[in-house]
Amino acid sequence: MATETPDSQTHDADAALMLEVRAGDERALEQLIERWKGPLINFFYRSLQNMEQAEDLAQLTFIRLYRAAGKYEPRAKFSTYLFYIARRLLINEFRRRQRKPLEAVDPSELHAVDRGDEDRNISEIEEAFEQALERLPEKQRTAILLLKQQELSYAEIADVMDATESAVKTWIFRARQTLKQELKDLV
Repeated sequence: MATETPDSQTHDADAALMLEVRAGDERALEQLIERWKGPLINFFYRSLQNMEQAEDLAQLTFIRLYRAAGKYEPRAKFSTYLFYIARRLLINEFRRRQRKPLEAVDPSELHAVDRGDEDRNISEIEEAFEQALERLPEKQRTAILLLKQQELSYAEIADVMDATESAVKTWIFRARQTLKQELKDLV
């Protein structure tokens, strides 16, 4: 087990696990993966709208985390460190997509599903929300997802995004305003 220092960040249980990973404990890595794979997959899925790619990027995040374990220092909460890595991978994925055209889908492969009115309304709202979220600038989308989905503080989001807290507050404010405006007719 990692020894405690006066630094308040050592009280972060995940940071303690990461220190154990740094010392070579593979069980600690397994615990971190088990605890964070769901939140990471959700983070990536909300941005990419593709479960397979979200799972792949979550796995890649853990690979990067493992490779960086030797240099890990608990200067911030573990979640801040983890989502910093995840955000860098997400940005790389967006850049890769810009260079590579989207795959064509054969219309015969698409299937219509009949749902009840209530399910259809909920589905329409969810789809509109996902589309509105997708249209947000990357910094606004990432900031709002880290705040709402991962429940990070403004300071933690600023660390993840390598920005000031005031910039994060601005991005979140603008994201909320845009989402409200785009979804006002549905709710």
